[in-house]
Amino acid sequence: MAWMLERRTYDAPQRLKKLLAQPGILQTPGAHDALTGRAAKKAGFEALYVSGAAFSASRAMPDLGYFTVTELADYVRNLFRATDLPIIVDVDTGFGEVLHVPRTTYELEEAGAAAIQMEDQKLPKKCGHLEGKELVSSEDMCRKIEAFVKTRKDLLMVARTDAHAIFGIEEAIRRAKQYVNAGADIIFPEALKTEEEFRYFAAEVKVPLLANMTEFGKTPYYTAKQFAEWGYKIVIYPVTSLRVAMKAVEEVFLMIKNEGSQVRMVDRMQTRQELYELLDYAGYGQFDEGVAQSRFI
Repeated sequence: MAWMLERRTYDAPQRLKKLLAQPGILQTPGAHDALTGRAAKKAGFEALYVSGAAFSASRAMPDLGYFTVTELADYVRNLFRATDLPIIVDVDTGFGEVLHVPRTTYELEEAGAAAIQMEDQKLPKKCGHLEGKELVSSEDMCRKIEAFVKTRKDLLMVARTDAHAIFGIEEAIRRAKQYVNAGADIIFPEALKTEEEFRYFAAEVKVPLLANMTEFGKTPYYTAKQFAEWGYKIVIYPVTSLRVAMKAVEEVFLMIKNEGSQVRMVDRMQTRQELYELLDYAGYGQFDEGVAQSRFI
């Protein structure tokens, strides 16, 4: 059925919990727009990730915390409506201090998110795989987590620590344990590099763990099976779809500019019929015809 015609209830956090309780690892691709989210669902993925980096880039802005919580919530609301999948949403540093976390929590829960991901960086924040990051104290991060716990209804918290790149694995583990004690449901250790580090972290931190399989970063290209064997429950691919799409867009635009035609790229395009199937174009027509034949007319 076409998504706009469906009736649904907000139970995304509960569904994410059920997925995490199942054996294996939850592969979670980033969706930088709702159509990409539909494609992920069609491919069989059971959850989605909204990357702050991809969301910023889709608005031609750098990943420095420039977008607002209302802009993000508007996007998440549309993505949730279009896919009805549990969504993990990157909220960077929570859009402010402790006092601002309840607003962030409310907006994203109302938008349909299953979980928010908050990190322990200072503003202006940076990509976790870049140099020059600065962290807040673990106590300040715990206060933000506590503010979240006090105001959420069912929304889950993914607490990300960037401590490894600056202070090493032991500090990352120490912070993670503090964040769990403060109420975090899931822990995300950013920018680990080796199998030994991933295994050691999982042995020390006893809650569901999230691994980041981004491109061009500090983490080598490990498989979902490897992460599962090392004790991780979620693996995200945060910017993959955006990078692939933008590379194709650059290529076809250069082709049109230089050759005056897109014809050499046609066989690499999604066809009109494939797009209509993804949108369930026929479903809307069937709904319209059904109403037109209503017995009340």
